Amino acid sequence: MRSTAPRNNKLKPSSNLIMNGSVRVRVIRTLMAIQNGQSLASVLDPLLNSLHDGDKGFAHALLLTTLRQWYALERLLDSLADNPIDEKEVRTTIQVGLTQLLYLQVADHAAIHETVEAAKEIEFAHSTGLINAILRKVAKNPSKFRKKCDKKHSLPNWLAYQLKQDWSEQYDDLMQGLRQPAPMFLRVNTAVTSIEDYQQALVEFEVEADLVELVSGFNLSNSLDTATSNSILTKGLRLHQSTAVNALPQFAEGAASVQDMHAQLAAPLIHNALLNKLSVKNDDADGNVDTSNNNDNNEVRILDACAAPGGKLAHWLELISSNEYSLFHVKQDDESIPLVSKVKLTAIDNEAPRIERIHTNLQRLNLSQHDLQQAEKNIELNIVCADATTWQGAGKKKSKLVFDAILLDSPCTATGVIRRHPDISILRTEEDVEQTALLQADILHNLWPQLKVGGYLLYVTCSILKQENVEQMQEFMTHYNNVTAVEFSDDCNWGIEQAIGRQCLPIDSESGDGFYYALLQKTAE
Repeated sequence: MRSTAPRNNKLKPSSNLIMNGSVRVRVIRTLMAIQNGQSLASVLDPLLNSLHDGDKGFAHALLLTTLRQWYALERLLDSLADNPIDEKEVRTTIQVGLTQLLYLQVADHAAIHETVEAAKEIEFAHSTGLINAILRKVAKNPSKFRKKCDKKHSLPNWLAYQLKQDWSEQYDDLMQGLRQPAPMFLRVNTAVTSIEDYQQALVEFEVEADLVELVSGFNLSNSLDTATSNSILTKGLRLHQSTAVNALPQFAEGAASVQDMHAQLAAPLIHNALLNKLSVKNDDADGNVDTSNNNDNNEVRILDACAAPGGKLAHWLELISSNEYSLFHVKQDDESIPLVSKVKLTAIDNEAPRIERIHTNLQRLNLSQHDLQQAEKNIELNIVCADATTWQGAGKKKSKLVFDAILLDSPCTATGVIRRHPDISILRTEEDVEQTALLQADILHNLWPQLKVGGYLLYVTCSILKQENVEQMQEFMTHYNNVTAVEFSDDCNWGIEQAIGRQCLPIDSESGDGFYYALLQKTAE
């Protein structure tokens, strides 16, 4: 999921960074770039591509571990220095040295010598005595200083304070969980293979993985049990160790995608809500839902807002196309009936490079518009570069009630994915949260009027801050009298129930990232 929180771009683009010198020097320079506003995503590949294969693993571990422990290492450094150290380059160099001694078990002499030499390479030779003294002091009793480092959180104080306000009961576990690497999950494309067969294929490639099953359910009104299951089962695979995608069977052919387990909930949730809406329409004799805005030709129109890089969009297309969950053929009373004749799916995002990523990902999964036509799927896919705060799906048409279902993968501060992107804790500011919440509200207020009566909007973020999640939903609902928050049923085995929606927290080494889900239904015009 994208974060649109403002960033300070003081440096030249990451592709112009000069990557030379020792491995440690390159890591130090990369950390400096991040502190000056560059994202980890923009500088990681240039770093790794500048190195020999034998050095890439160490550089990756050194960079990511230093970022994950950044604020804890800063506090330790301040306690070790007799006088304040103001130069960023010196502080960063020492923190890289501390990471080697405390977390990577690099031999003392190698960690100290190479870090001191790195300081000389970046033209801070005047600091070598200080760096040497601090690292030697830590090397004498690394377990003591590791405990000191691990005792508290490794977040900026403003963020730690807010998380303690939001999650007092889970705070201690959350603070430690955010410092750990995240597990790698796979979503299997069931149009290509079954999840069981793919798990067996992984074994043949010497990749170990566990099956993970998440159960979801809604307290939806007026749904037909034969059309919409009361319980939604989402299956994924958790790898025992992170693995390069080129080492995964049939990855290039679209058999699987890398996607966090909690992110895999989005498409099944909105898809089953859509099935519920259509089943109500099909059973319109009860007159429970106003279907006057539905197209006469039995088309269904759906929207994936803020869709890049396309993981949730691809998952939704897989479900729409599958035999088990298809909108075109649904089992009811032992016979197969079509709920719709055509699906028109629009996906929008406001950055052209990110739109290109959507196309690339869909092509790998054989889900481009051309692929869908070749497979004789009556799905019209339209990918648009547009601003979700102003875009109108109806264009110049009189009626603005357009969509039967909307998946809003909302911009957020991405605090729920800090384990995967530890630079977030450095790049985000307290002001970013307020600005992002305002942006979310603008998007919601633009999209809600475009939803048909009886339709559903699934609001998703990868944030763990309540201001962007449940509080955003509560504020939104004060502006409309035609919105109902759909309750999740008690059989959900993921997340924490909120006043509206459910919140997943990245607490343990086997769980997914921090995601928030809320399902809203429009009850009237």
